Amino acid sequence: MEIVNKAADMLAECDEITLASISEAGYPRICVVSKIKSEGIRKLWAATGLNSVKVRHFNQNDKASACFYKDENSVTLIGRVSVIADPAVKAEMWIDWFIDHFQEGVEDPNYCILQFEAEEATLWIDNEFVTVGGGEL
Repeated sequence: MEIVNKAADMLAECDEITLASISEAGYPRICVVSKIKSEGIRKLWAATGLNSVKVRHFNQNDKASACFYKDENSVTLIGRVSVIADPAVKAEMWIDWFIDHFQEGVEDPNYCILQFEAEEATLWIDNEFVTVGGGEL
């Protein structure tokens, strides 16, 4: 689907996205995270600290939403987040500037990866509005 491909190209160019978790009180909590990697619009990864509020939220409720935009185009994704502390994944995803946040490097016990997997996408691209899910992602 052409609009999904355009959305994937947009995401590939984005350095930051917004990511929403659900608080203990049931409210959405949005934060900006640095995107490490993406696969189309179905999967994306970001780094954070295991002691962060968003990790606490995702450990209690993995439902999430991610959003990004470029120029007049925007994409909102709904899906689930996994918190990954696997050393091999952490090493694969490591970017040198992370050292500013994780002084022990890739082995820092607070460093973890968030993996977002989309189940649905609402796209506004080139004045076209569409919501897709499942195999269309």
